[in-house]
Amino acid sequence: MPTSGYTYVCKFDVLEEGVPRRFEAEGVSFSLVLTEKQVFAIYDVCSHSAVSLSEGEADGCTLECWLHGSRFDLRTGHPLDPPATRPVPVYPVQIEDGCVYAQIVRRSVR
Repeated sequence: MPTSGYTYVCKFDVLEEGVPRRFEAEGVSFSLVLTEKQVFAIYDVCSHSAVSLSEGEADGCTLECWLHGSRFDLRTGHPLDPPATRPVPVYPVQIEDGCVYAQIVRRSVR
């Protein structure tokens, strides 16, 4: 089991390369994205339009919002182009024994 503070999310083998998948833990909705042999966890709500980012498309280390096309860096949560101007939270991920764990911390999102 990973370091304390991490929550079990899913089995690794349910993730598909480049396909965002929505989960909820600790009362927080987030997307897991497997890309470039890494798993990223990012808050599932676009900071611009309050729609689900897991319905968008992943490309490398970015996740594009399906509604207006803002792309977010999966590593930092920062928007890479407008109309979004505010970042979204990202969460540390650990993989152990074929399971994915995330350190979900509730943060205020403005």
